[in-house]
Amino acid sequence: MYLYIEMWNVTTKWMKLSREKRKELMEDMHQRVKNMKASGVENLGWARNDELTPYRSDYRYMTVWKMPSIEEVKVLENNLARVGWYNYFSQANSRGELISQDEAIKFLIDIQENSTSFA
Repeated sequence: MYLYIEMWNVTTKWMKLSREKRKELMEDMHQRVKNMKASGVENLGWARNDELTPYRSDYRYMTVWKMPSIEEVKVLENNLARVGWYNYFSQANSRGELISQDEAIKFLIDIQENSTSFA
């Protein structure tokens, strides 16, 4: 299983699109996501970044995905590129294999300064 997190802000290019063009792009993306659900892709939700979040990122919008494999992650990334998403949104993504809290804590405790996973 993979987690995939998208964070983005709208760009001037998005703001210049007509409402109809915005709707068209969103409907195209929605259909692509709908097709992905058959392979086990799950969108856990969308949100606007709370203004009062401690250590808040500079991104206003976010969505979190749960994916069965890296292949499905790549399908999502390709779909985003195909609909032109990155032309209209300034975006940062994070992805990684889902691990337990215990595994994550152990990794952080055992990490070495000369590790390639450091920093």
